[in-house]
Amino acid sequence: MLARLGRRLGGRLLATHDERGDHTAVVAREGIIEALGFCRDEPDLRFNVLVDLTAVDYLKFPGREDGPRFEVVYHLYSIPHNHRLRLKVPVEQDDAVVPTATSLWPIANWLEREVWDMFGIRFAGHPDLRRLLLYEEFEGHPLRKDYPIERRHPLIGPKV
Repeated sequence: MLARLGRRLGGRLLATHDERGDHTAVVAREGIIEALGFCRDEPDLRFNVLVDLTAVDYLKFPGREDGPRFEVVYHLYSIPHNHRLRLKVPVEQDDAVVPTATSLWPIANWLEREVWDMFGIRFAGHPDLRRLLLYEEFEGHPLRKDYPIERRHPLIGPKV
């Protein structure tokens, strides 16, 4: 499946690994929607379930000091073929934007909102990108590695 993805994406497929059946592809931001659509629609792949969409902050990760700060991670599953695939998109801190996958999987709406809320990564073209877990007045994104853990926010009650 990684070879097929490579043939489809060409230079937009940045890296792959297949260690112990754990299939992972690192895809450039410009190719992620095509990659996701191909994985979903190609009959031999048929990744018809977006299991999860999350992000990783590598700010203080040893060995990643020179690379992009974030990765957006998509976990796909194929019910008909019983196989899994992980797609990763490197995202720079100063341009933390990835195209939305809501047109491919409606569940991406909620998952992308969670990533926005916790990490501050925007999803271009998202129909309703607003906080999901925290209140709108909350400042910052608490799963970023530079978020101050001692920071306190006022409790906001319902508006009457």
